[in-house]
Amino acid sequence: MPTVTFRGREIECKEGETLRNVLKRAGLSPHNGKTKTFNCKGFASCGTCAVAVDGEVSDVGIREKGRLLTPPHHPNYDLRLSCQTKVLGDIEVEKYPGYWGTKIAEGPLPPVDEGDDDSETSEAAAD
Repeated sequence: MPTVTFRGREIECKEGETLRNVLKRAGLSPHNGKTKTFNCKGFASCGTCAVAVDGEVSDVGIREKGRLLTPPHHPNYDLRLSCQTKVLGDIEVEKYPGYWGTKIAEGPLPPVDEGDDDSETSEAAAD
């Protein structure tokens, strides 16, 4: 079973499972601030679940590619939409602050503490 490492936590999942679903099942979110509620629910149209991924994942599909080519995203940011990314092996995931979670921020969000739903950090980052 692949392991997803996100904000200091390790989550086991089934091979081929969508990254967004893996994170949400673990009580974590690929979204920042209000985008936890207001997002496209996995249809690759909003772009707010963008994350940096290192490891074995599916190739970028046409819907994802189209969204990541549209501002405020940019191909040079080297991000993936967690709603379109399938986990194929062990991966490390980083989420950047701000509404869109792009790499224009200074660095990824810090690890979450046990029992912390990361809402305070994400709310501050979205402002």
